[in-house]
Amino acid sequence: MSDVAEQGLVQEWHELLSRYSAVFGTLDSRLQERHGIGASEFEALERLATCDHQCRSADLTEAVHLSQSATSRLVARLEKEGLVQRALCEADRRGIFVTLTDAGRERYLAAKRTHREVLTATLR
Repeated sequence: MSDVAEQGLVQEWHELLSRYSAVFGTLDSRLQERHGIGASEFEALERLATCDHQCRSADLTEAVHLSQSATSRLVARLEKEGLVQRALCEADRRGIFVTLTDAGRERYLAAKRTHREVLTATLR
């Protein structure tokens, strides 16, 4: 790869990081201000709302793009607020299901409009 091509690639990467940071930061602050949840919490609630209100903890980790331990802490915060419940999987006692509560669904639906407004304003 030539130096010019490499510089262009690195510049594109930095622009992508900058755009991501701007969008995520705006999402995080608006969702926190208006709904008391951050962007990662919203992503978890959205995943649960769109997959029959329940999914395995491991699937949630993939959806929110966090480490397993960070996702576990996120779920613990959501559970403390009454937005989700955790339960052991009956078929595999090592597995944990995370379920959206009615309060979680209400918070998600309220925050969804803010989420979409921010995406529209920052990505278009």
